[in-house]
Amino acid sequence: MRITFFATKSYDKDSFDQIKEEYPDLELEYWETELSPKTASYVKDSEAICAFVSSDVGTKTIEALKDRGVKLILMRCAGFNNVDLEAATRCGIQVMRVPGYSPEAVAEHAMALALAVNRKIHKAYIRVRENNFSLQGLTGANFYEKTAGIIGTGKIGAAMARICHGFGMKVIGYDQYPNPGLDFVEYVTLDELLGRSDLISLHCPLTEETHHLICSDTIAKMKQGVVLVNTSRGGLVKTEDLIAGIREHIFLGVGLDVYEEETQNVYENREDDILMHSTTARLLSFPNVIVTSHQAFLTEEALHAISRVTLDNAKAFLDGKKSGTELN
Repeated sequence: MRITFFATKSYDKDSFDQIKEEYPDLELEYWETELSPKTASYVKDSEAICAFVSSDVGTKTIEALKDRGVKLILMRCAGFNNVDLEAATRCGIQVMRVPGYSPEAVAEHAMALALAVNRKIHKAYIRVRENNFSLQGLTGANFYEKTAGIIGTGKIGAAMARICHGFGMKVIGYDQYPNPGLDFVEYVTLDELLGRSDLISLHCPLTEETHHLICSDTIAKMKQGVVLVNTSRGGLVKTEDLIAGIREHIFLGVGLDVYEEETQNVYENREDDILMHSTTARLLSFPNVIVTSHQAFLTEEALHAISRVTLDNAKAFLDGKKSGTELN
């Protein structure tokens, strides 16, 4: 089976190439271009395509893939809010994903963001490189004995909860389905979590219910000096309201690995006029905000797991077997 990879980065290719010889029935073709209705129409002689969380896997793209004879969409990620599953089912295309490749990788990055904005690591780094060792304006706060609020306690949220617990924090959680393995977590209502937490970390999927979960209404319920971290999906946070909250000094710091404009490829286009007027660029203007480039997953261990599960999914499809990672 021939698989066309979209939005392939060098680290993707290296990771898949390391194990592809173990899958002799699979032929891998790497494209750097993003998946879209237009690029989908260029697919040739491939029964499967491999996409990423930033790819456009909407109705038009899926219909274009159907016209090219594609039978399988492999998502080399856990998120699938960008996939029109109904259209895929209608077109007879199976969709599979990688549900849990390395929760610790994402959770560790979330804590890294929290620590960096709290202890002003980004500001101190720049100062020292300029031979300025002043401590003015670099005061942080202890996380020890403070309260961490984890919104979403699945695999990644659970990993973050364990990290916070290891820091000596009291951990409270909000989830419609409490994790029975987290006996040290106190489950509370969302309003109570917002009001009690010194650190709030988002680890829930993007759905109609969670879209703009963090907005003016929920920000108003947070305590002064809270640290907010989002390594899940940009759409969980309403950026305009977040900016207003930052201006009102509600947040001690904000760490984002994802942002609403991500799907617009603001930083891929590198157009100055887009950058100057984007809300992401406005976020970057605040000294207590750190934005990283959706890199929370990016560890050697995670890349290996993504490659392994993705190719296992392809082989299972080829062999007519169920893998437990099907979405439709």
